[in-house]
Amino acid sequence: MNYKRHQMTIKEIQEEIIEEFGAFDDWMDKYSYLIEIGNDLEGFEEEYRLSNNLIEGCQSQVWLHAELKDGKIQYMADSDAIIVKGIVALLVRVLNDRTPDEILDNELYFVEQIGLKEHLSPTRSNGLVAMIKQMRIYALAFKAKQES
Repeated sequence: MNYKRHQMTIKEIQEEIIEEFGAFDDWMDKYSYLIEIGNDLEGFEEEYRLSNNLIEGCQSQVWLHAELKDGKIQYMADSDAIIVKGIVALLVRVLNDRTPDEILDNELYFVEQIGLKEHLSPTRSNGLVAMIKQMRIYALAFKAKQES
């Protein structure tokens, strides 16, 4: 399945996520699924659990590390809050292994489509915006580095 994901576009992965969340009628089930997704997040290396990898604006602790490999960004993330870990896992699923241009040229519409934004507390919602912003900042930085 991982191999298939590399072949999918950002839009296709977002559509897949919308479909997955559409299978649940109840928000408690959606939260449970989000927790499950977070539990499946690849192990975050202890060496990246640094204060400069912490995302500003998140109520809980969220670490995000990115590297450019072969022109594509590899994101690694973790959080100390189970729901937030699920959210960042979804963002990594959509944006991981993409070129900076792919990340910058695509809107992340799945967040609103699955109703996530309206079911988060204001502080979690701000944290979600901060996570997306940080992932885009990495993309901008790597793009600038490629062009220089």
